[in-house]
Amino acid sequence: MNTLYYGDNLSILREHIADASVDLIYLDPPFNSKATYNLLFRSPKGQQSNAQIEAFEDTWHWGDEAEKEFQELIHQPNTDVSEMMQALRRFLGENDMMAYLTMIANRLIELHRILKNTGTLYLHCDPTASHYLKIVLDGVFGKENFRNEIVWQRTNAHNMRTKGYVRANDTIFIYAKTDEFTFNEQYTEYGPEQMSRYKPDENGRLYKAENLTFSNPNPHRQFTWRGTTPPPNRSWGASLEQLEQFYADGRILLRKDGSPRMDGLKVYLDEMKGKPLTTNWTDIDRISNTSGERLGYPTQKPLALLERIVAVSSNENDIVLDPFCGCGTTIHAAEKLKRKWIGIDITHLAISLIEKRLRDAFPSIVFEVHGTPKDLESARDLSQRDKYQFQWWACSLVNAQPYQGKKKGADSGIDGLIFFQDDKSGAKKIVVSVKGGENVGVPMIRDLGHVIDREKASIGLFVTLADPTSPMTKEAVTAGYYESPTGASFPKIQILTIKGLLDGSERPRYPDLMQGGLMFKKAKKEVAETQLTLGDGNEKH
Repeated sequence: MNTLYYGDNLSILREHIADASVDLIYLDPPFNSKATYNLLFRSPKGQQSNAQIEAFEDTWHWGDEAEKEFQELIHQPNTDVSEMMQALRRFLGENDMMAYLTMIANRLIELHRILKNTGTLYLHCDPTASHYLKIVLDGVFGKENFRNEIVWQRTNAHNMRTKGYVRANDTIFIYAKTDEFTFNEQYTEYGPEQMSRYKPDENGRLYKAENLTFSNPNPHRQFTWRGTTPPPNRSWGASLEQLEQFYADGRILLRKDGSPRMDGLKVYLDEMKGKPLTTNWTDIDRISNTSGERLGYPTQKPLALLERIVAVSSNENDIVLDPFCGCGTTIHAAEKLKRKWIGIDITHLAISLIEKRLRDAFPSIVFEVHGTPKDLESARDLSQRDKYQFQWWACSLVNAQPYQGKKKGADSGIDGLIFFQDDKSGAKKIVVSVKGGENVGVPMIRDLGHVIDREKASIGLFVTLADPTSPMTKEAVTAGYYESPTGASFPKIQILTIKGLLDGSERPRYPDLMQGGLMFKKAKKEVAETQLTLGDGNEKH
């Protein structure tokens, strides 16, 4: 079941995910803030920091695709959604916001279909479109199935000066499919004010005194007990038998005359679960620029946030799905908490990053990846459909950072970079050139040689979809060798075919004492037994 899918989540949901098969859905779709997000890779000290590329652009425009999806929406069986989307279009017109809401609505219909009756959906958004998204969610799930609005306060919020209040929170809408949704209550630590109410007893055990009466006059609970009678407007909060048990257990504080205090029930700290979790989440920081958890992916959310969501709304072996999985935080949390999972993303960058993250954190993990090329024919198909996605995927085959990406004028003969270290002098560079066309020749090898010289690189990798010619191989040999301080020699230009990389018969050759540690931030290895502590689990509400 643990599966990553590369591709458009709408198609994948429709074609691969069965009805009522998923227990928990978390989605953090791009917020339509008209921003372009760059994926930042690690650059070793002394190397130019130019290995950042566009991960995604979260702007939608009204056009043929939006019109096509809108027509699907108004003709699908949920008439509430159809009427709602037509009303929104009359109000908003054909603009970027309407295109965004159309995209989200179509996917929410599929997510509703695949969710189990005991399942829950969490949609993470910001104020840019949250008010419209709430209306769309009401239409898809039914307004009666709205459960909560979580306000996540990112305590180290943006320090940007602006006219108005500084935005310090995101919104997470929670919807269930029925009243039988899974909810495992969680608790947080008490704050300083609550802790100040506790004091040690004669054995040093911390306790606080709670009232034994309720402000609800009940004639059956307004009796005199051991010399104490509640006032007319109150009654005992426990039966006579329960009160006697508290007394026998030494849980009642007494007055000087030996009668029980009405505010004298001793409640011990070590018996309390903590403060029940509310809808205001102020105890989880966003990931700072210096955080060890940060992998360089834009909009990355903290693992603690997703662990909480997964722990509350699913149980072990349940299925968790994230249709916009980015760098895989939801997937990481699900694996850590022993859930099954499905992740979907539309870029090879994200899928490659998740694969690496999972293998770093869980070395023995087993999962499947669908949609990425597995053979020469599918690699050729990808190269014809999207040359950038092909280049990013090909770079992942040699563990290289993609270089600059779709940026206009960025093509300087480099499609990827590898940094390695084989002595104490610092990082050294390998440039990667990816060719997805059918026609390759000697001039391309010569061009790579010029790039190696210009970039002061040690080695160049020529990754090709087509088979190299004999003259190309001879030209590569004439470039000579990189002589490593380790005593080994490596071809200065190495020609690698996609076919050979896929079947394992070819691989780049270079020394690396850091084993890739100069390039990619590594996810912390998780302890196999790690599990969150829950409250009373497996509850249905």
